[in-house]
Amino acid sequence: MEEVFVNKVSESGLVTLDLEEYYPKEEIAVFDLKDYLFMGLILKEKDFREALKSLDVSVFADKIVAVTCSADAVIPMWAYMLVATYLQPVATEIIYGTAEEVKRQILFQRIGTINVSEFTDKRVVIKGCGELPIGEQAYLEATKLLRPVVKSIMYGEPCSTVPIFKKK
Repeated sequence: MEEVFVNKVSESGLVTLDLEEYYPKEEIAVFDLKDYLFMGLILKEKDFREALKSLDVSVFADKIVAVTCSADAVIPMWAYMLVATYLQPVATEIIYGTAEEVKRQILFQRIGTINVSEFTDKRVVIKGCGELPIGEQAYLEATKLLRPVVKSIMYGEPCSTVPIFKKK
């Protein structure tokens, strides 16, 4: 007698949401204001303006730029504005923060663009255990986004899930 194997996962009607698909794959270039500080502490306006005039902006071309200051210094608000005026013509996007913070911001922005109507009344598994550092907040945001429309939310892999929410 020949046994027929049934793929219960494929027949379960589960829809998988992989948050890694929303993780930024673009290169993040960092513009660190600490490189423009006098004695590592003070931003001198005249020197800063001159340095920006001679800045090779081509290193930021077609990249997402993280603008930050890794030194413990007080940076005037206008300095960030001035940096933006030099980078905006070449960068695809300019965001305040470290490279990791910028990746998280982009991830959350992209999660916010998920078309939730595609998940209406579906049983959704939010994929876990991936290769990229998605972080807790991304799972929290995805759950908040989906909960109002889905039948259920689970975490993990379709073959091994942890129940999170079930519509009553």
